[in-house]
Amino acid sequence: MKKLLSANEAIAWGAYVAGCSVAAAYPGTPSTEVLENIAKFKGEINCEWAVNEKVATEIAVGASLAGVRTLVAMKHVGLNVAMDPLMTFTHIGARGGFVMVVADDPSMHSSQNEQDNRVLARFGRCLLFEPSDSQEAFDMVREAFALSEKYEVPAIVRTTTRIAHTSTPVELGDAVRTVPSAVPYVKEPSRNVSIPAFARKMRYKTEARTEALKAVAEASPFNCAEAGTGRVGFVASGVAYQYVKEVFPEAPVFKVGLSFPMPIEAIRAFAAPLEKLCVVEESDPVMADALRAAGIPVYEPKTELRMMELNPTRLAALRAELAGEAAPAVPAPAADIPARPPLLCAGCSHRGPFHVLAKLKATVTGDIGCYTLGVAPPLSAMDAGLCMGASIGMAIGMKKAKLPSKRIAAVIGDSTFFHSGMTGLLDAVYNQTPVTVIVLDNRITAMTGHQPNPGSGRTALGDAVPAVSIAAIARAFGVPRVHEVDPYDLAGMEKVFAECLDSGETCLVVVRGPCVLNEKKGGKQISFVDPATCRACGACLRLGCPAIVRGEPKTPGSKAHIAAIDPASCIGCTLCNQVCPFGAISNQTL
Repeated sequence: MKKLLSANEAIAWGAYVAGCSVAAAYPGTPSTEVLENIAKFKGEINCEWAVNEKVATEIAVGASLAGVRTLVAMKHVGLNVAMDPLMTFTHIGARGGFVMVVADDPSMHSSQNEQDNRVLARFGRCLLFEPSDSQEAFDMVREAFALSEKYEVPAIVRTTTRIAHTSTPVELGDAVRTVPSAVPYVKEPSRNVSIPAFARKMRYKTEARTEALKAVAEASPFNCAEAGTGRVGFVASGVAYQYVKEVFPEAPVFKVGLSFPMPIEAIRAFAAPLEKLCVVEESDPVMADALRAAGIPVYEPKTELRMMELNPTRLAALRAELAGEAAPAVPAPAADIPARPPLLCAGCSHRGPFHVLAKLKATVTGDIGCYTLGVAPPLSAMDAGLCMGASIGMAIGMKKAKLPSKRIAAVIGDSTFFHSGMTGLLDAVYNQTPVTVIVLDNRITAMTGHQPNPGSGRTALGDAVPAVSIAAIARAFGVPRVHEVDPYDLAGMEKVFAECLDSGETCLVVVRGPCVLNEKKGGKQISFVDPATCRACGACLRLGCPAIVRGEPKTPGSKAHIAAIDPASCIGCTLCNQVCPFGAISNQTL
């Protein structure tokens, strides 16, 4: 059976064929589709969206210790959250095969930082596989399960954005699922409980295991030398290998697929007859540093390759450098193409709260989600953003630092609140810190593709479950003031926000409104601008709604333009009606 699959889809197929029994993940681009595709094997793989990556990893650890094959998936920053259990589990060791899929995001297409998690794989003494296409993603997942089980080692399959989302042909064979017998569970505290007396022995066992795995890496078919011509050779892995083959098709290349432990001796033999050895890798010089540490000379290019995504154009500059030629000219982008920054959708339920917070001149600590776009003009309502759940902690810190602004609000989404916001809220209650927490609750994990969360009322497998109430959680924590408001009622929100921000107490406001894309809200009514009444004041444009555009000049030759509303985009949310000071905007029934 041959299919055209993205690497994320191929990983799901690999898990299925390899007999994975349990899978858990937290959604995050570019890894999200791994669990979404595993969920299609409902009834054979028990999978779930966990509330965060730490919990997802702990679920996978528990399943592995129970003796079955298990997979956990996350994006690169998710591994930061999961490092606590992983760094101890690597000492305890797997029972059933344990595969962790981590998707890095060079160039930060949908992320708050750029990090190279190959460093963390080495730090954790995990096996590390790096597929360069979907076929290898499928094959490596199966091999990762087998080696993890055999050597009792966590195995990481690391992809990047281009690999995760690029589709290539995959030979699935007969795609028959083979579930190995579960490793019998034995009550063995000295192996599974990491107290200091046991952990010291685990530490030595971990290093001995890593030494044994070096021989596995040296002999792995995923690490191989490809013949070529010339005295300059390349070492590359993942998508960098594809770019090297495109730009240097004639050169000898050592392809690294199992990259920790590094196949040092195999690369040493490959490099021996060469005049120069170039290591091409995105982000950090992980392989280059390992080779230099082993005494293998590595050419250091002048061409900058360490930040952002690699591409053939950047490697063409390296080719020119190696040939002693001038770097090829890079075509300048067209200057007349207008910028198209990301925007909150027309009618988004997050827009109104940010408009009100800006009006109230609040200092706003933000979080990770669609609502991070509240930082952009014309709303310009967010002051700081860090990582999942950090909005509440940062607001607490600003309040304790006696920031001159007395109005400090933490804005967080519902999925992020469940992920890591509850502990920050509990801290504020416990320490009686007067911050206002505003939860933008659209009952879905919107930014990564509308995955359910504990407030959605359904699971990753589509099963109906009770929806968790954020307001009820806040009351159970003892928050003195808890409100629920309508995101399309600007006056009502302003009254509640101002009351909370000035109260001197810990407050939580749930702004409950739909994700308009998920619920396909709209269709019966749209807003309409009366050209005769519009004064071209621009108040409605300050909402930043993409459905509101500049229309005709107010008078011939005037620089002031009346507003206009695109009927194809508008959902009739009425925010623009409420902010227009002249009553020029009203709703019309289609």
